[in-house]
Amino acid sequence: MSAGPLTRRDAVRLASAAAASLWLAPFERARAAGWKKVPIATQLWCVRAQLAQDIPGTLKAVGALGYEAVELENAFGKSGAEWKGYLTAANLKACGFHHRLSELSGEKLAASVEFNQAIGNRNLIIRSLAPEVYTSADLLKKTAAEVNEVSERLKTHGMRVGYHNHTTDFGRIDGEYWWNRFADQTSKDVILQFDTGNASEAEGVTPQAFIKRNVGRTISMHVKPFSKKDPNAYLGADELDWPAIMTAAETVGGIEWYIIEYEKEGVPPLESLKANLELFKKLRS
Repeated sequence: MSAGPLTRRDAVRLASAAAASLWLAPFERARAAGWKKVPIATQLWCVRAQLAQDIPGTLKAVGALGYEAVELENAFGKSGAEWKGYLTAANLKACGFHHRLSELSGEKLAASVEFNQAIGNRNLIIRSLAPEVYTSADLLKKTAAEVNEVSERLKTHGMRVGYHNHTTDFGRIDGEYWWNRFADQTSKDVILQFDTGNASEAEGVTPQAFIKRNVGRTISMHVKPFSKKDPNAYLGADELDWPAIMTAAETVGGIEWYIIEYEKEGVPPLESLKANLELFKKLRS
């Protein structure tokens, strides 16, 4: 039977996979020894469209790819108990939930705690902040104090608050990176969830340098490829120094979860998540 014409989606997938295999060849000859046994999850933002149509089916598909856990960012109107049932059926754990800061403040905190207790998650990650916070030292100080307060309140529930970076976190205030100022003004108990792809969009940013600078704070990391030459590159075919990043995360970062995320259009998300998981495991073999 004729195979038919090559689609753009197929071309993107094949090109990324081929490039990744070539890039990984030297590491196959000199495999890194001693990587820690760190579980691998994915961020459900990658399959948000699929979840909006079918939560249990999508989670089972993600679990079938080989992921051990997922990080939520939307409950789609379902309760924590319902989500726990979906996760259990898919043989998945919950390793995080991306919240707005407002969901962790005041009277709303109780509902967020209840939901995360139901799904067995202790990492409540702030997804982003208001734009003006990134350009004001005073607003940064005020926000850091609020996050510290949330951290103390969550401790009584055995939970942790964290913060997820985007590119805007790597602007500077009075010569210092916003990200580092936030790290210095928040408690050591506040997770600094490092997104490798988002950070690398900022000129001059090297992920491993920030992980080393903020010792013990990278409890979870978004494993996201970055490449100027090929924005659609998969892990290993991109331009990041993954052995250096993983070494920093596992020696001084305090890593507990690697969370793969791939956001590029052109390839079905389950397909790209499968390929990136396989390539990341190969990087660690």
